[in-house]
This record gives sequence, structure tokens and C-alpha cells, in this order.
Amino acid sequence: MIQRIQTVYLLIVAILMVVMMSFPVGHFYTDTSVSDMTNLAVVAPDLFAILVVVAFVSLITIFLYRKRMLQIRLTLFSSIVLIGYYVTVAAFVWGTLKDCGSFTPAWTLCLPLISIILNWLAIRAIGKDEMLVKAYERLR
Repeated sequence: MIQRIQTVYLLIVAILMVVMMSFPVGHFYTDTSVSDMTNLAVVAPDLFAILVVVAFVSLITIFLYRKRMLQIRLTLFSSIVLIGYYVTVAAFVWGTLKDCGSFTPAWTLCLPLISIILNWLAIRAIGKDEMLVKAYERLR
């Protein structure tokens, strides 16, 4: 299980989501003060929930190594949820906090994009495994 490269990709995605939950997404600058979006569970619980879902789906997907098509579907679902994370962040910043001041994103806002790329690499590796298994079955 751990010798497969897609396991490493999915484990890195889960780690990146935990890092994303731990660090601030950005900073709000108002006329008098600076505030962080550090605690996502309090500031934006929907953003926190999306990260938790992606982390759990990635960890669960690692252990479904015998069901490769389900792995592909769950990894694709995880990527779609991460795209939804960016839509939610944009809606939260531009819609809800438009009147509060200016928003400066932190470096952690690029981690979901890295996770999307790693999910895509995992899908490719899982697809290669599926093709290899089908080739072995055809030879029997």
C-alpha cells in the first residue's frame, strides 16, 4: 500500500489540509487594526468543514487500494471540493467582508492548488494501476 506513489500523493494532500487548517488564510486590514483569519472554525466554519472533508476523504482513499475505480472517484470528488473551497473563499472575502477593509491572502492559500495538482497525479497513477491489473487479467 505505501509503496504506491498515489498513496504518497494522497498522504501529502491530507497533510497539506491539516497545515491549511492550522495557519491563517489571510489578513484583514481595517483603519485601526489588523486581524487574522487564523481560527477558521470560528471565522468561517464552512471553509474549515471543506478542509476537514478533503483531509478525511484523502485518508480514506489511501486504504481503498483494492477498489481503484472508487479511489479515482473519491480523488476526483476531493479535487472538486477544493475548487469549491476557492469559490467559497472568494465569496466570503468579496461578499461578506467587503465592507470590513482590505484582505491580503497568506501563503497558505496556494496549498489547495497544490493539493489539486497532487490529486490529479494520484488519479493518473491509480489509472495506470488499473490498466496494469486489466492487462494481467487478460493474460490469464
